[in-house]
Amino acid sequence: MRKSKFTESQIVAMIKEAESGVSVPDLCRKHGIGQSTFYKWRSKYGGMEASDVKRLKELEEENRKLKDMFATLSLKHTMLEEIVGKKAVSTSRRRAWVEHFLKQFGVSVALACEVAGLNRSVYYYTHKRPPDDEVIDALLLLVERHPRWGLPKLFKRLRHQGKTWNKKRVERVYNMLKLNLRRKGKRRVPTRSPEPLSTPEKHNDSWSMDFMSDALSFGHRFRTLNIIDDYNRQALAIEVDTSLTTERVIRTLERVIAWRGKPSQIRVDNGPEFTSSLLESWAQNKNIKLEFNQPGSPYQNGFVERFNRSYREEVLDLYLFDSLQQVREITDEWLEIYNYERPHDALEDMTPVGYLEAA
Repeated sequence: MRKSKFTESQIVAMIKEAESGVSVPDLCRKHGIGQSTFYKWRSKYGGMEASDVKRLKELEEENRKLKDMFATLSLKHTMLEEIVGKKAVSTSRRRAWVEHFLKQFGVSVALACEVAGLNRSVYYYTHKRPPDDEVIDALLLLVERHPRWGLPKLFKRLRHQGKTWNKKRVERVYNMLKLNLRRKGKRRVPTRSPEPLSTPEKHNDSWSMDFMSDALSFGHRFRTLNIIDDYNRQALAIEVDTSLTTERVIRTLERVIAWRGKPSQIRVDNGPEFTSSLLESWAQNKNIKLEFNQPGSPYQNGFVERFNRSYREEVLDLYLFDSLQQVREITDEWLEIYNYERPHDALEDMTPVGYLEAA
């Protein structure tokens, strides 16, 4: 209905004028209104003063507001019943609720966002994320070459390659590609008080060596002799053969000393190859101290034990070998990666060779 051009006070004045004796036709002609309009006004405002009309108008406006408020609350209650019991943590879930409210109830975006607990600016926001093709290609290339590397080591390697991507972005792409490695639960072990494993202050202060064993595809067993420098965790040699005697151990050490220099001491366990008188005599002649672990205490030779785990996971457990030559070739290739490319957590994320050069 079109709003009247007369105020309530003017309408009451017209009614009073008619009550004072002015005829209705003359009054309507004077003010330019129809008689039916005048009679409607008189039925509504007859006997009222201007103040009463003003109060009536205020009550009508207040009543309209209360009706609107009740309708809005009722609508909100109905909308909330749609999502009651549904937990929303992510923004995408709340945005989906807003879309449902808009489609189901035809409400405004402001009301739908209010019920869903989502800011309107967040609802209207569109991602401006750059494409991840370059990150995907770099990650897949590294994972193909190093299947046993997890996210931290892959990210450090990317940084060494000059990539400046944010860690959260790399992690998001890593998880999107489902490259996550299965985490092994920690075994409960008894409380121990191990002797401190001191880190040498310079290279050739202390070496560590240990044996490992595995089998070829047809079941033939072979052994490896692993030698590392405790200072920068550099792998100095991995000797592979079906039998590694004390004489073979000495020949391998002589070969490494020829290009690396002589160590002050070598950490070893109590295996027969290391406790033999032949190795003891050789060490005395070279003025090298043999530091033996206590029986049943491999943690006292922790540097090489940690190295053995990496070698086991990334080479021995990863490939099915057909010959010793294949073992040696893959091992030599992995040693190059380990010493020159693989970041090491204990070396400030540097490679063993890089740490030695920076010293």
